[in-house]
Amino acid sequence: MKRFGLIFLALLVSAMPSATKAEENYTFDLSEIEKKPYHFSGYIEAKPVLYGLNSNSAFYQLRFFDDPNRQALPEANGRVRLEGSYEKSIFRVFARLNTDLQYNDYAHGSEQTTFYEAHASAKPMPAVTIDVGKKTLKWGKGYAWNPVAFADRPKDPDDPEQAMEGYIVATADLIRSFDGPLTIVSFSPVLFPVYDHINSNFGQNNKLNTAGRLYFLFYDTDIDVMFMTGGSRPDRYGFDFSRNITTNLEIHGEYAWIQNTQKTVLDATGAAKAVEGQAHTFLIGLRYLTSFDLTAITEFYHNSAGFDRDDMQNFYSLVSRSFDAYQTTGDQTGLERAAQLADSGYARPNAMRNYLYIRLSQKEPFDILYFTPALTCMINTDDSSANVMPEFLYTGVTNLELRFRAGVMIGGQNTEFGEKQNDYRIELRAGYYF
Repeated sequence: MKRFGLIFLALLVSAMPSATKAEENYTFDLSEIEKKPYHFSGYIEAKPVLYGLNSNSAFYQLRFFDDPNRQALPEANGRVRLEGSYEKSIFRVFARLNTDLQYNDYAHGSEQTTFYEAHASAKPMPAVTIDVGKKTLKWGKGYAWNPVAFADRPKDPDDPEQAMEGYIVATADLIRSFDGPLTIVSFSPVLFPVYDHINSNFGQNNKLNTAGRLYFLFYDTDIDVMFMTGGSRPDRYGFDFSRNITTNLEIHGEYAWIQNTQKTVLDATGAAKAVEGQAHTFLIGLRYLTSFDLTAITEFYHNSAGFDRDDMQNFYSLVSRSFDAYQTTGDQTGLERAAQLADSGYARPNAMRNYLYIRLSQKEPFDILYFTPALTCMINTDDSSANVMPEFLYTGVTNLELRFRAGVMIGGQNTEFGEKQNDYRIELRAGYYF
């Protein structure tokens, strides 16, 4: 009884100030919920990676020709990303700074710090926004690829959700709403300068390019029509769409037509020639969410400007002959030429014509909280090779994200994934948001 008496006395004493305050006038401080004009956040990541190397592959021989017995390559990666904004009246400034660190015992260390975005915005009217500076436009509806992202850098299909570096542009968004089946129309014109110190790696310098996107929301279907012209790159035109067929099923697609593309192809002897022509690139995809929280994404991608099987096989043969010549005579001339060809397009991700992308991710299976396993497959349908990537994501600690991921290359000789420099990749990513 004494114990219950003490508890009752404690509750009575704690209630007295509340009762007194209840008789006072209630005050409300707007500053407590007022939106702050500034914002700052960041992300820190550590990512150790182990590459299991394929010493018989073309890209291994091209990179490690002076170290032909290497079996594995451990690598340490780090990333720091800071972003902030300030908003006052109709004006807003935003910046995102990214620093990447990398070290391995072959290439040693590297550090690269870049402003991914740094732009100023003005909103003189509710339906008008103007942006000037470095910005990512994010055109396109595809998940792994965006053929119509004419004014953006290409995604990394192995990790398409990563933030990307933008370009320096001047752009605007002009929006108008309607009643009826056509609900929204917007137009986004873009000025895209390419000069010695402005977007100089985009294409031919000393050009002021123009681009634009016209957006419609028509019968609940998102539709965009895009173009880019100006001389730094061949003129290009395209469109995309996205529509929810049901609440759990979405279909999307993109198409791009590019004039006067050029690529270098090889014959069986290794002789090179330039091939010019128009390019047609498209993707079609589905995103489906099941009742038990399984998300499935599948996309088919076609690029007529990509290399065919004979083109790639001739390139691999050139690397093999050049590597044999280096081992016999020490002459690096052939390998240097092959490296130049690799940089011109043969080494780019998804350098061939037809690909199938499949990703399955299951949220909290077996009621394991904060745990999401996933499986991603990138399949080259031209040569039947593939990259299979299982992963496990855990977010049970506030602001901390832990992801384990592996990549296994499947394919024989003279196939895209069979000729990659590594047989497998294992990585652990620990990222902290603040």
